[in-house]
Amino acid sequence: MLADKTKLILVSGKGGDGHVSFRREKYVPDGGPDGGDGGRGGDVILKVDPSVNTLLTYKHRRKFAATDGEEGGKRNCRGKDGEDVILPLPKGTVVKDAATGKVIVDLSGDTTEYKILSGGRGGAGNQHFASSTMQAPKYAKPGGPAKTAEVILELKLIADVGIIGYPSVGKSSLLKASTNANPECADYHFTTLSPNLGVVDLGDGNSFVLADIPGLIEGAADGNGLGLEFLRHIERNRILIHVLDAASVEGRDPVEDFYKINEELAKYSNDVASIIQVIAANKIDLIPAEPEAIDIDEAGELIYAEDPVERIRKELETEDRKVFPISTATGKGIKELMSFVFQKLNEIQVPEKIFAQEYDPDVQIVNGTEPYYVTYDQKSDEYVVEGPRIEKMLGYTNLESEKGFAFFQKFMKENGILDELTKLGIKDGDTVRIYGFAFEYYK
Repeated sequence: MLADKTKLILVSGKGGDGHVSFRREKYVPDGGPDGGDGGRGGDVILKVDPSVNTLLTYKHRRKFAATDGEEGGKRNCRGKDGEDVILPLPKGTVVKDAATGKVIVDLSGDTTEYKILSGGRGGAGNQHFASSTMQAPKYAKPGGPAKTAEVILELKLIADVGIIGYPSVGKSSLLKASTNANPECADYHFTTLSPNLGVVDLGDGNSFVLADIPGLIEGAADGNGLGLEFLRHIERNRILIHVLDAASVEGRDPVEDFYKINEELAKYSNDVASIIQVIAANKIDLIPAEPEAIDIDEAGELIYAEDPVERIRKELETEDRKVFPISTATGKGIKELMSFVFQKLNEIQVPEKIFAQEYDPDVQIVNGTEPYYVTYDQKSDEYVVEGPRIEKMLGYTNLESEKGFAFFQKFMKENGILDELTKLGIKDGDTVRIYGFAFEYYK
């Protein structure tokens, strides 16, 4: 089974708090501050692992968190850094922000490692705050807050060539007949549930990667069946082998099938619709050797059905779209088809499809301009202040220190929060609650 899409919650480590302590040694009566800095919180890192081919690991575990940095110690000892969490991912994984769908990173091409979330910085110990006017500072800086991101991982297969077509036309059989892959092959009326990959080896070091894309159906681009899941894998292909049932074993018209599949490709993406196609007219071993008589003309002569392969050629072949009659059962025509595809791959200059970054959670979290909310809770008779900016500020402010509390008051004033409380009718002695902290208001 190929797991190709999942959602994860990622959390970096919080920075360790700075330490407050003073040098205490015999014969050193007035030792200065020696509180050490906190350790850095662990990062969250995405890394391509060549041995990983699916996202199956992440189907069973959805949350990954780096560890927090440790608090600084006395004697200027720095706290231990938190451990990074590294997520091994298959090449070709596209990571998107779950809320917006914007691309964060495409682990393709030269991008094999990406730090998606930075750990919080370690807080400064009180050794840094000594001055001529404050020789014994009793405060230190708390560590930077952890960061959280909810992301979607999408695996878009990296294959030179994709095999497309309706279910049961012989796509898996073609992959099996031309590569080292061993997919299940049968005349199913449904479809393979996951793509399969194989390597076509033409000898003399000539090879390419071939992917069997599960059978598409009408409405695939609108999400019918598993259409969108399958179409995603075609985006990186440079050439498509479009397999048709030339013998019409299932009773469908192969020419109509061709146009219906291409309608779905065009509805999904113009880029996908413009990928070069080579047509494989399969199951020629099931076409009668002698043409079938279908009618009699006025002169009493038999009218024979048109040869199916010739009809496909007449209807679909162009200068840029070749038709190859093949049989996956006997192997006939497969070598010629694959040799042509390899030659075509060498002729075309199509850059690898890499999705550009549209969103960086690390930057968005640091430079956020989220609003705040000031409300009055009648049930608890409290004023409540909420919002990401407030929560973030509390994460790096030590309210137990005089300097930290002064910064907190300044923040409340400069950001208009005190004005909002006044508009709501706050009076001296009323309670203001902010993320677990309760304050009495005095003007």
